[in-house]
Amino acid sequence: MAEAEINAGICGYTTRVTASRSPEGERVLLTITSGCPWVQKIAADLSDVDPMREITYRGEGPQVLATARLLRHPACPVPSGILRAVEIAAGLALPKDIYIKLE
Repeated sequence: MAEAEINAGICGYTTRVTASRSPEGERVLLTITSGCPWVQKIAADLSDVDPMREITYRGEGPQVLATARLLRHPACPVPSGILRAVEIAAGLALPKDIYIKLE
């Protein structure tokens, strides 16, 4: 299981993501909560994903990024945080904080 807390910046919204492997181990189940109405739309479309699809641009590409088109701001860091949580939950990445520092 992986948990992510994503502070999106100046908008003031925080998103929480819980990602865990499905019982059969082929999908990652997602729980996404946020005060942002646009992220709430993404959450409604992302209850579970195929982790192998999420780690490549081949074929249809990541479902998380396709759904991110619902966001109002293309620089929103939430999709990246969701993808990282999926990778960790699937055992495809190690848990380590990620940062973008802007000055």
